[in-house]
Amino acid sequence: MLNYFAGLRYVEKHAGLKTVRHEDLFELHRIVAARVMDQGEAGRYRTIRVRVGPHVPPPPEEVSGLMFELLEWWNRDACRLSPILTSAILHYRFEAIHPFADGNGRTGRALALWELYRRGFDTHHIFSTDEFYWEDRPRYYQALQAVREAGDDLTAWLEYAAEGLELTLDRVWKRIRKYETRSAAPKLVLRPRQEQFLQFLRDRGPLRPAELWEALGVSRQGLLLLARPLVEAGLVEREGTRKSGCYRLARHALTAHTEDHQP
Repeated sequence: MLNYFAGLRYVEKHAGLKTVRHEDLFELHRIVAARVMDQGEAGRYRTIRVRVGPHVPPPPEEVSGLMFELLEWWNRDACRLSPILTSAILHYRFEAIHPFADGNGRTGRALALWELYRRGFDTHHIFSTDEFYWEDRPRYYQALQAVREAGDDLTAWLEYAAEGLELTLDRVWKRIRKYETRSAAPKLVLRPRQEQFLQFLRDRGPLRPAELWEALGVSRQGLLLLARPLVEAGLVEREGTRKSGCYRLARHALTAHTEDHQP
């Protein structure tokens, strides 16, 4: 999870990059796949043959050339189409090539988000479609495989990716509305680490301060500075003593998150 957030920060930082090079992909892959690869080396194209379910990606000797063509299309021609379409095309083509020995799924989804950011689709960088894909992994893999079975016809895949983007944006809007404080209270603009703070509490439930500062990569004092505005805004509650207490989502914030995930 920490690798994932670090990858998002990298994409945000380089959202204005006009030309993406192989070296930029290597760095992104090193970040998202660091210490979690089962085979191969992070930040280097694969030198082995791989198989992903029924899909057999191109042999390793073809990977560099195929990635050169993909990057050339991304940097030169993608701007002629809607970013909603190009992010989905980039995502599928990357997964089809499967350029790394491991960690291609995380990297491919990060690239799709990068394309949306580059094209100004989300200037505030407040969403990621990963949640949509993670909720139904079988459907995600079936959607990828369906393109191959349809002779590389991307129509159904583009519709699927657009559905995920629409659902994600709808959820973000609902969460923003739920997290708005009462009109008399000061408005709170969440910093990236505060977003991560809330995400950890949503996913894992109540956490001790030590668990949070380790997960967020901040000091004890840094955690207090992140937590105080969230507590004051009523989004987070502190329970227990100073030494043995924990942080948890406030009940109304937890309810908002649950409602977001109901069909």
